[in-house]
Amino acid sequence: MASERKELGKIQKCHFGQGGYQDACIGVTFTLGGDSWGVGDFWGAWAIERSDRAKWTEADRITQLGEMVMRLNSLLANAKVSTVDALQGIPVEVTFDGMALESWRVLKEVL
Repeated sequence: MASERKELGKIQKCHFGQGGYQDACIGVTFTLGGDSWGVGDFWGAWAIERSDRAKWTEADRITQLGEMVMRLNSLLANAKVSTVDALQGIPVEVTFDGMALESWRVLKEVL
């Protein structure tokens, strides 16, 4: 059974653009890390042309991208910055379930 653990670190890198699975998505990519660990996270949706066999619709994609932008807006507010590039160096608390990234948050209390 995996165990939950928390690590303190920083947003080491972040950018908005192509990323995710084989760079076939559009969204924001984060590299989070500390003294002896690092992990990536991606928020976004498919950027490829939708095929007729896809299980998602254009409405689904628009909804996902809208939700990602609102999540990013909340992250910027919590980090007290106004641009994605300004997130670099922001302190974070990252929760892992075993070796898997479970969640992360900005350490608002130290900003």
